[in-house]
Amino acid sequence: MKKTEKVKEKEIRIVATNKKAYYQYFIMNRFKAGIMLKGTEVKSVRANRVSMSDAYCYFRNGELWVKNLHIAEYKFGGFVNHEPKSARKLLLHRRELRRLETKIKEKGLTIIPIEVFLSERDLVKVEIALVKGKKSYDKRHSIKDKDIKRDMQRNMKY
Repeated sequence: MKKTEKVKEKEIRIVATNKKAYYQYFIMNRFKAGIMLKGTEVKSVRANRVSMSDAYCYFRNGELWVKNLHIAEYKFGGFVNHEPKSARKLLLHRRELRRLETKIKEKGLTIIPIEVFLSERDLVKVEIALVKGKKSYDKRHSIKDKDIKRDMQRNMKY
C-alpha cells in the first residue's frame, strides 16, 4: 500500500486591485483572463509594482486589449526594459470574447480590469468585469452603505 502525501496547494496572490471600480461602476459579470507580458513585465508584477487606476479594456480586430495598466519598469532590466503603459493583449476563450463584444455594444456598458493576481501555477492573470457606470445619487448611496457598515463594526467592537 502506497502512502500518498498531500501536496500543499499554492494560494492565489492578489497583486493589485482597482478600488475605484467598486465606487464608480455597477459590476455585472466577471471574467478571469490571461495577459500577454514580456519577461521584465512579469518580474515587475511579481514585485507588486502594478497600478491600475485609469485602466480600461477595448476591442481591436476581435481581440481584447487592456490600456493604461501601469506596470513599472523592472529595476534590473537594462536596455531590454518594457514600456510602463503600453497596451497588452488579454487572453480569453473565443465564445467569451464574442459575448463581451456583443454586450459592449449596449448603451452604457464597458469592460474594466478589477484585479491583477498570480494564479496557483504562478501565471499572471487579470480579473475583468463588464460594468455599467453609476450616477451621482448611486455613488452617494454606496457611501452611505459604507458608513453604516463601518458604524456597525465600530459598535460590535465595544
